[in-house]
Amino acid sequence: SLPSEITSTLPAFLLTPSPATTALLLTTSALFTYSFISSILTFGKATPPPKTPYPLGVYDAPSARNYFDTKPLLALSRALEIGWKSGSFGVKLGLDYLGEKLSENADIRATELSRLLTELGPSFIKIGQSLSIRTDLLSPAYVRGLRSLQDQVPPFSTAEARQIIEEELGQPIDAVFSVFPKEPVAAASLGQVYKATLRENNKEVAIKVQRPNIMEQIALDMYLIREMAPLAKRTFSLNTDTVGTVDAWGTGFVNELNYVDEAINGKQFTESIQSTSLASVVFAPPVLEEYTTKKVLTTEWVVGERLDQSSKQDVTVLCSIAMNTYLTMMLETGTLHCDPHPGNLLRTTDGKLCILDWGMVTKLQPDLQVTLIEHMAHLTSSDYEEIPRDLLLLGFIPEDKADSIGDSGIVEVLADIYGAWTKGGGAAAINVNKVISQLQDLTAEKGNLFQIPPYFAYIAKSFSVLEGIGLSNDEKYSIINECLPYVSKRLLTDKADRMGGALSTFIFGPDKYNTDTRIVDYDRVEQLVTGFGDYQTSASGALLGQEDTTRLDLIENLSDQILDLVVTEEETPLQTIFIEQLAKMISSSSRSVWADLREASGTLPSGRSVLGTIVDPLGLFRTSPIVRMNDLDIKTVETTRSLLELMSSQLSKSDQSFDLSTLTNVEVQNLSRMLVRKIWDRRRGVFQTSNRLATMMLKLTADKLESGERDVLVLPRPGEDKVETEEGKKNDLTVSDGRIHNKDAGRDSSERLSRARSILSELKELEDTPGGVEDHQVVDLLNSKESSSSRPMAKAPVDAEIEVESFVDLDMKEESTEVSKGSPEKEEIVLQR
Repeated sequence: SLPSEITSTLPAFLLTPSPATTALLLTTSALFTYSFISSILTFGKATPPPKTPYPLGVYDAPSARNYFDTKPLLALSRALEIGWKSGSFGVKLGLDYLGEKLSENADIRATELSRLLTELGPSFIKIGQSLSIRTDLLSPAYVRGLRSLQDQVPPFSTAEARQIIEEELGQPIDAVFSVFPKEPVAAASLGQVYKATLRENNKEVAIKVQRPNIMEQIALDMYLIREMAPLAKRTFSLNTDTVGTVDAWGTGFVNELNYVDEAINGKQFTESIQSTSLASVVFAPPVLEEYTTKKVLTTEWVVGERLDQSSKQDVTVLCSIAMNTYLTMMLETGTLHCDPHPGNLLRTTDGKLCILDWGMVTKLQPDLQVTLIEHMAHLTSSDYEEIPRDLLLLGFIPEDKADSIGDSGIVEVLADIYGAWTKGGGAAAINVNKVISQLQDLTAEKGNLFQIPPYFAYIAKSFSVLEGIGLSNDEKYSIINECLPYVSKRLLTDKADRMGGALSTFIFGPDKYNTDTRIVDYDRVEQLVTGFGDYQTSASGALLGQEDTTRLDLIENLSDQILDLVVTEEETPLQTIFIEQLAKMISSSSRSVWADLREASGTLPSGRSVLGTIVDPLGLFRTSPIVRMNDLDIKTVETTRSLLELMSSQLSKSDQSFDLSTLTNVEVQNLSRMLVRKIWDRRRGVFQTSNRLATMMLKLTADKLESGERDVLVLPRPGEDKVETEEGKKNDLTVSDGRIHNKDAGRDSSERLSRARSILSELKELEDTPGGVEDHQVVDLLNSKESSSSRPMAKAPVDAEIEVESFVDLDMKEESTEVSKGSPEKEEIVLQR
């Protein structure tokens, strides 16, 4: 006969076999065989098995295996219990499906599922809690049924709880608490909570007490799941490191049983969030360390209501705050809270967000944080072509598949998935059949491309829960779009070099590497500015009615944000891009204004503008690239106008507080003094920023002179109005100077270029003579070339502008003659009389 400790846990079906028994035994036979053989192999070894699954109190897979390998019947009993109870529920669902009663019996099955998960214990309750808010994955009936798992798990007796508290604190409960209730206020998967009153100061506190003997039950479930992980990987041909994923899950799960670590996690969160703009809107309950042990956690009592039970307006705002908080934890502070179900998220009476239950957390390394931010920047800006590389760096694509990441098929599939996801609605918005078909095609051609890295298990759990909360309030909720405010804030404020690269990708797109011609993409900048504004609004708690400020206060806050971003002593990635783009906008706008002024001043008979003739009588700069508009200038001016409209719309969207025309004289005076004070306080930053802007303006001007080409203008004869550029006449055979031009003749074959090359060659020969080159020799050489040319220099009337055909200056130095070997455009020289 079996030992009593085993028979007491065996399900009744073993005594009354049914047709389902065979299938269930087949399912668990592999596990039993493995456990039995392991027991034989380890029998007689010198090292005795540990007395507990986790001797050091932390997750330890090898120790757990050694422990349970010596108890194969215990493992088998638990496996059969899980299989039988789950199989029975599955049979009922199958019968409902065959009888077309899935909808009719949904409420009954949901209640049974909730009861099943509760009976199976903490590991399965955690799964049910995560599913209980996924309205996009489950029907309303199942969501309602599983919601009880959030804080209505059946409690254990208060007598046991009192005994645990007294053992842990080392003194009677009545000596510590003046009030201790008979029933808990909430029961969860790992413990239950009592609302008590401290005797020493009458302060109300929350006492969380761990369930008795829970460690071994969790250890057994994790052992079984871990032993089945390789089988699941082979059965379903998964690339994923299933064992590593289980270990990552187990580490957080077991660590959650140490309430001292939980207290430390909560305290560290509160301290780290103080350095962010979220400090005034989110917190963790303060811990009373003198009344906290591994199995008892005591915190101050927080008055509030569950996030999902608050008003819809509050849920919308607090969901935004929660998302920004979790992104801050994951991507900034590095410690992520991994159990954000609605029972752990409270809206306090003063409108703050309180996060409970800090036992389950995961740590993220800085390099991984930056890579995740880059990935999120690509998602929010719809740069899907960058996604495959991101997934490779994040471990979602194996390194041996790196050669496949540029495949257009992968980009197309990911663009479909992320595009649908961005529109909102969660998984319900995605065409699952289409995605499966596309992935099957990719797998057939490339093999299994995707895997789930172990570190991602808890990240996925956390943000899946947050998305579920958002979807319960708004069926079109988009978690990708909700990430935009934090991503915008991080891109604009982070000074790291890699973040500067991510910022460039976000606002320039594919043109980010072409620094000479790149211009910010208006739509991307609009996303960035809007997202940053939303983050500041969320972080300030303004939408929760926390701020009772004047409009001068609001303007002052806005001024601080702008100055802090762009007026800095040390150059930041944002300031570098800002100065570069501002310089381009000033330069292009100046040329645009000059062109408008010349046009408005009227035109002389010579074809020149009145203003141009007054300012530049000789026409030396008329065709200079410094004053002539090109396509890039036109695009820059258009972008500038759009950005100014964006700024105006953002200000007006805030509220009427930013309508400066309504300010009183006193407010104008106060505003002026405030701005002067702020600029003076940042005078070093203003000076450094101004210097950088001036340097950039000079660089742009120099680059324009070096790389730009003058327009070739052919002036009309007196009495003619038409003035054409080389672009405008290149398809005409006859132009206004009366000469015939071959429309196919390029610069390479022009007489000017031939004469230029001849002059360069003869000057080189003269330089090689003992006496060098004399000035009169240069003049004679130029005159001889002019007189022998079949196309004489233009002899315009005195009041007409001389034709200027200028590209690069001719440097007489020997080393500069190498220019004749360059491109035809650089071989042309100035020929002016």
